[in-house]
Amino acid sequence: MVARMSHSYRLIVSCPDRVGIVSRVSSYIAGHGGWITEANQHSDLVTGRFFMRYEIKAESLALDIEALRDDFAAIADEFSMEWALSDTARRKRVVLMASRASHCLVDLLYRWNAGELDCDIPCVISNHESLRPLVEWHGIPFYHVPVEPHDKAAAFARVEALVEEARADAVVLARYMQILPPNLCQRYAGRVINIHHSFLPSFAGAKPYHQAYERGVKLIGATCHYVTEELDAGPIIEQDIQRVTHCHTADDLVRLGRDVEKAVLARGLRWHLQDRVLIHGNKTVVFA
Repeated sequence: MVARMSHSYRLIVSCPDRVGIVSRVSSYIAGHGGWITEANQHSDLVTGRFFMRYEIKAESLALDIEALRDDFAAIADEFSMEWALSDTARRKRVVLMASRASHCLVDLLYRWNAGELDCDIPCVISNHESLRPLVEWHGIPFYHVPVEPHDKAAAFARVEALVEEARADAVVLARYMQILPPNLCQRYAGRVINIHHSFLPSFAGAKPYHQAYERGVKLIGATCHYVTEELDAGPIIEQDIQRVTHCHTADDLVRLGRDVEKAVLARGLRWHLQDRVLIHGNKTVVFA
């Protein structure tokens, strides 16, 4: 595996825009000896909202993370901030879910095994048995939870219990071809990531490549987004495209699209793990 990143604290802020936010926060960090190794800011001129992400070298600070949280709260109140402070020493726990298609799962497991994704994977959940050998080869527990059309509630109760037992910080639907129930979407809002094999908002729902083929598109794509109660309509994290022509069949579109799906999902998950994605309404600010 590649070497782990240096120990940092990540400060994520969203608040009403006004003069002095950057100066106040930066001065505060510097006042405690903090070394800011990366700084990102964005002002949304339409909504009047300000977004910030700071990465701070942990050993440069005189305070530990709990003391820093307590101390920073006064500044957060002063500027009406929605904020979070995370510690890179604590690896996020990511539950992966898939159905029969293996390409996205295989890619994520490879990247995780190679050290490209800084997280722990406590388990993989699938509604089919076929991916068990692949997952267990990586030394990861595999849970088969069939989703019967006549009793989906029981299946998703089991899924929710497994996710809770895994103490998941995030859930990734790596081509998991089932619709999550509203209560699960609400409970893990902003923490369930899906890959949709289409350039949303076009061709939502089932068989988007076949829909695209029938429409005669010249571009196909994939969309990594957060899951909400509305199907394929959550905040978008990342998208990419592949040019196609009239010579390509529907099967060609499926084949070409798989490569795009893998890359888009991996980028979206990596940015989520690195606290680079800030949700605002049904949009995101991505400090990639």
